[in-house]
Amino acid sequence: MPSAESTPARAHEPDPVRPTRDDEVAAAGSELIGGPLGRRALTGTSWWTPVRVVALVAIGMFALGMVQKAPCYNGAWFFGASSQYTHACYSDIPHLYQARGFADGLVPYFDRLPGDMQYLEYPVLTGVFMEVANWLTPGSGSIQRQEQWYWMVNAGMLMACAAVIAICVARTHARRTWDGLLVALAPAFALTATINWDLLAVALTAAAMLMWSRGRSLAFGVLLGLATAAKLYPVFLLGPLFVLCWRAGKWRDYGTALGGAIVAWLVVNLPVMLFAFEGWSKFYTFSQERGVDFGSFWLILAQNSSDPLTTENVNTFATLLVALSGLGIAALTLTAPRRPRFAQLAFLIVAAFILTNKVYSPQYVLWLVPLAVLARPKWRDFLIWQACEVAYFLGIWMYLAYTTSGDAHKGLPTDGYHWAIGVHLLGTLYLCVMVVRDILMPERDVVRQSGDDDPSGGVLDGAEDVFVLGGAARPRRPAADSDGPQVEWGKQAAVDGSP
Repeated sequence: MPSAESTPARAHEPDPVRPTRDDEVAAAGSELIGGPLGRRALTGTSWWTPVRVVALVAIGMFALGMVQKAPCYNGAWFFGASSQYTHACYSDIPHLYQARGFADGLVPYFDRLPGDMQYLEYPVLTGVFMEVANWLTPGSGSIQRQEQWYWMVNAGMLMACAAVIAICVARTHARRTWDGLLVALAPAFALTATINWDLLAVALTAAAMLMWSRGRSLAFGVLLGLATAAKLYPVFLLGPLFVLCWRAGKWRDYGTALGGAIVAWLVVNLPVMLFAFEGWSKFYTFSQERGVDFGSFWLILAQNSSDPLTTENVNTFATLLVALSGLGIAALTLTAPRRPRFAQLAFLIVAAFILTNKVYSPQYVLWLVPLAVLARPKWRDFLIWQACEVAYFLGIWMYLAYTTSGDAHKGLPTDGYHWAIGVHLLGTLYLCVMVVRDILMPERDVVRQSGDDDPSGGVLDGAEDVFVLGGAARPRRPAADSDGPQVEWGKQAAVDGSP
């Protein structure tokens, strides 16, 4: 018999979680490809590993999303304002190729643009991404042909980002690789992937989450700093992580992550700040000056009010609401019966920012998809939310078709668009409620039901609490009789998922 030392470590690793066994919706859906995975099925014994399957499915769905844009690629972007909305295939990418000076060889942030915009209104790393795509775009042929090439080059680069996101999500929870299929198959992900350049920041954020789950605090910070240099929302993840590290006493790891994020952000931004400050600051001034826009509840209020709020007042109230949401998440973190998982709080804070913001572009759903999968990998709830987002995706284009044509038969009037906004808001709130319920009732959390504590938590995974408030500070009742063995709360919960 082999000795204990010669027994492979793999034999002692926990079994992987199989959604087709534990999730009724996943089991029902698997009937399309032959049914749930068998108990004795051999996995990892061929080239078709779960991570590779997830990556290929993500690429395939992305390609289908590109096909969905075909009516616009073949003419609607150039020859018909309303037809790109009625076909729901609009994209900013070809339009901004000329409107932001790429066709004329202007350097982002340094060269002034013609018209009112003056400078590129995107963060620096996104501007670099756009400029690299411009370098790869052939400069010959008609302007329409160049715009087609520019969109195609960007789509190829964004496809790589989509594959990175799916792989990172699949690997963040080591035992839940198949959860990556939720990202890969998300319909709103495929439909919105090539509207704008958001996938760059989403990919960097997903990679940062993976690094934190591996205990690599510096790499997490660097990647999150780069993500924030591409889009503003990733910086919000530092808030809930601060409170989690406070509860667990992991100050050194948090300081390392924060320092890495600041340095990485400065490395990208400082050169442009020093030599082209006016162009660099355009993103921030534009964000402040931009009025109430599509997708927000502020738009519903403005379009139903005879005296709408000023942009300055909306900025103030929106900032106050997201600050209050952050305080609520902090209180939830410190008082929850068991320390929340990092992914749960990351989803909640980004969702709070989206729900309270004065604009919700349809591609903003991309920010939430990987975080939602890590926070609540339950197919039923995820698909309910995705259905709401697809409804909003169709609603905004039908509304724009109506506003450009003025014909109610060709689009969605204002009242109908308000209902589409409401569906989006309710869908996101529903998923938030499910995540909060999992935090307050850890036995309902599907990740912890399988015996894990916080697989995306890195140094927080299985760590003892050093600071709690409220109900979390009260001693837990013994799991056995008063004369029986006492089992410490965190360890027991990690085993049986008890509250």
